[in-house]
Amino acid sequence: MTETLILVIAGGVLFAAGTALLLARPLTRILLGAVLIGNGVNLLVLATSGAAGDPPLLYPRFEAGRMADPLPAAFILTAIVITLALTAFLVTMAYRSWELSGSDDVQDDAEDIRVVRRAALADEVDVRAVRTRQARALQSAEGAGDEDDPWATILGSDT
Repeated sequence: MTETLILVIAGGVLFAAGTALLLARPLTRILLGAVLIGNGVNLLVLATSGAAGDPPLLYPRFEAGRMADPLPAAFILTAIVITLALTAFLVTMAYRSWELSGSDDVQDDAEDIRVVRRAALADEVDVRAVRTRQARALQSAEGAGDEDDPWATILGSDT
């Protein structure tokens, strides 16, 4: 196995493990998942950046064709800084949650649950209204609404 394949497999495993941890309730697992995803992405960028080469310096003894591309390294450094900031933010959130509730579990917000229930109820009412309109339209198309027509009662249903 080549080094690039090992990096790709390791990056994929880190990304998959991080995704699994992000789906958990405790903030500590979410924190670890974010860190693992960040490291997995860094490994994948490193693996796709190409072959290793000379340092990207303009110096007489380095050949221009053998220089490594400095852009992936810049991306990785930027990603490391972003991951560090995200980690600091999540550590602060987990600590504050622990201070307030004694637990770092992410709870469902009661207001969000009410909004979802209200939207589901509104959708149900809309569905009922549409079904009622469809039933009335079907009745009028079939002539089932003749009991409201005074001429139908006088002349009979044969007309």
